[in-house]
Amino acid sequence: MPEKRPTLLVVPRITRRRKGAGEVYATDSRMVPEETPVAFSYNGTTHAVMMATPTDMEDFAVGFSLSEGIIAQLDEISEITVEEHDEGVDVQMVLAGEAGQELTDRRRRMAGPVGCGLCGIESIEQALKPVASVDRAKLKLMPDEIADAVKLLSQVQPLHSETGAVHAAGFYVPGKGVVAAREDVGRHNALDKLAGALCRSGVKGKTGAVVVTSRVSIEMVQKAAIIGAPILIAVSAPTALAIRTAHAAGMTLVALVRGDEFDVFTRPERVPTALAQLDTKAADVLPKPNPDTAASTLVQSPTVRLVQYG
Repeated sequence: MPEKRPTLLVVPRITRRRKGAGEVYATDSRMVPEETPVAFSYNGTTHAVMMATPTDMEDFAVGFSLSEGIIAQLDEISEITVEEHDEGVDVQMVLAGEAGQELTDRRRRMAGPVGCGLCGIESIEQALKPVASVDRAKLKLMPDEIADAVKLLSQVQPLHSETGAVHAAGFYVPGKGVVAAREDVGRHNALDKLAGALCRSGVKGKTGAVVVTSRVSIEMVQKAAIIGAPILIAVSAPTALAIRTAHAAGMTLVALVRGDEFDVFTRPERVPTALAQLDTKAADVLPKPNPDTAASTLVQSPTVRLVQYG
């Protein structure tokens, strides 16, 4: 059995730097993150393999299982074993009772007819599956708390500090700060690891906001909704489908956070001071309860952008 693989490696490199009007080449080394195949196996059968940073494997396994709908709660996994191999990591999970039978039934459906144009329809439906609702969550954040959440997350990213090459996902609770954070070369993986860590520690998603260092795609919104977080904060921009999905979930989507500036795309009432500062005309075009997929109209203030559907 190989030793536990490292998460960081020192690699040699040649650097080119400018020096006045000229240039200088030199040899040195740099820290880079490890990336390895990680297989998730349920009841002895491999279900998925992905490239990931080999850290927090148990959290990753639980979070992936939740986000994929394989389990609904932690006790549906009766055992987790992390097996190191030369080629990668195999995370073996034993599913209890109905969860195991449901996964078996799903595999049978996926192994149905092939060779037709519709054989991938289940995958398409999974990609656009209904998002969990966080509409009733009462959490609100002040603008300085949004800025603080991103700042605090940047302080708990040891892999990024060493390499500059990984994403992070954190959970910010007002008055407590970032209570959990996970890193990975993949942004989806980092969020799955966070979901697993929160589930295993019993932290309720409705008590805080998910903070990510990446852009926001539909999958990031879906995973945050499964966590139960009513607010998703990102340093980069969202896609149009992510905005529609967040709105449908009743989730406040805050993105493009730069210092104390940010854009609010959905459910701005959870950022009350930003909403209060909008003029009457802007307030009249807040997102409606049932958005359609028509092109959006943007309403701007110095630091808040609201998206109106329809």
